[in-house]
Order: sequence, then C-alpha cells, then structure tokens
Amino acid sequence: MKIVILAAGKGSRLSDGNLPKPLTSLATGKSILENQLEILQRFISLDHVLVVVGYHKEEIIERFPHLLYVYNPNFANENTAKSLLRALNKLDEDVLWLNGDVVMHPSVIASILKEPKTSMVVNIGQVGEEEVKYSLDDDGRIIEVSKGVLQAKGEALGINFWERKDLAAFRKNLERCSNKDYFERGIELCIEEGMAVWSVPVDQGLCAEIDFPEDLEKANQMLLKW
Repeated sequence: MKIVILAAGKGSRLSDGNLPKPLTSLATGKSILENQLEILQRFISLDHVLVVVGYHKEEIIERFPHLLYVYNPNFANENTAKSLLRALNKLDEDVLWLNGDVVMHPSVIASILKEPKTSMVVNIGQVGEEEVKYSLDDDGRIIEVSKGVLQAKGEALGINFWERKDLAAFRKNLERCSNKDYFERGIELCIEEGMAVWSVPVDQGLCAEIDFPEDLEKANQMLLKW
C-alpha cells in the first residue's frame, strides 16, 4: 500500500501568508501535514508516503526532506483531480490518499484500513454549500458525490482508499476530468460506470477539512478535546 497526500494548492481561502496550506499551524504547535504524518506512521512506514507539491514546494520539501514527492508544475491551473492523477500514474498497488488540509483522529485511519476496500471517509449530518456531499444506497455504497448533491447524507472528508483492481478505471476517469475538477468528479464517473465505492462513516468530531479560518478554529477545538 502507498499513501498519497495532496499538497499542491495555494489554499487562498485560508490565507496564511505565503505558506502552502498543509503547513498551517495548529493549536498543538504542529502543522497540518506534520500532524497527518505522525498519525499515518502508526499504520505504515513514511517510506511509502508520496506528497504531491506545487505552490511553494520548497517550503514543504525543506521541512520534510525524508518524504517522496511528485511535483505538479501546473498547480495554479489544476485542481485535485489532476494532482492525484500525477501521483497515481506512478503507482500500481492499493492506495490511501488524503487532502493536505485534513485534520483527523487516528481512529479515522484505523476505520478505513480495518477492512480495506474502495471507499471514502464520510460523516453524517448537515453540510455547508461549499462542502463535498454524498448520498448512499441502502447497502452503504456511495451513489453521488459532489458539491451539488441535493439529498446529502453528510460530507465527504477527503480521505479515501482505492484497491489496486480499481486503479486503472479511476486513472482513466481522472484523465476525463477537466483541470478545474476535484478528484471527486473522477469518483463520480467511476460510480456511473458501476464501480462499487463504499462509505466509511466517522463521527463529526473526529475529522475536518480546513478551507476557511472558521474551519481552522473548529479543528483546533477538536484537537484540544482529543
């Protein structure tokens, strides 16, 4: 298994100077990326971690020189679909990937790896307009995932696992995505073709994506409770 962390974007909605968003400081004094790595290394060697970088890549590489990197030179014009594709083109095994702005409790990673299958970590509850939403069938399979889902069960949290057998189809559908698409569009295309993508529900207080200052405040409150 490999792990991919998507850390190429600027994160202008959060605005933390000239730092890439994954280097945003948390209440613990650690950056988002540092927090992620400390959790991930409980489950897998960091030798298996691949970070996609772009905006101010040198800042991340200098702080974490022991990691492996994929550079997206077109980070200013490409969204997560194409950044993820750049990483997956170098892999041919099961892969866990996550956005570089996610703060999660270790139990979240344990949950998705407990019975590893092509799946997405989600929560259940009300979702803001700008969040990626999802809906399910009666068996717990995801049937819609986008910001525009109307009958949403909750939020897709940016942590996902893909089995090797499903990678080729996923890569093909990421190729079909536009430069501005999030990787969830590639997942939607896979679902439309009949791929089973399962939900891994976690408590709302155990995981959060940080897009805006209020998200950072929420994440810090969660961290202090843990």
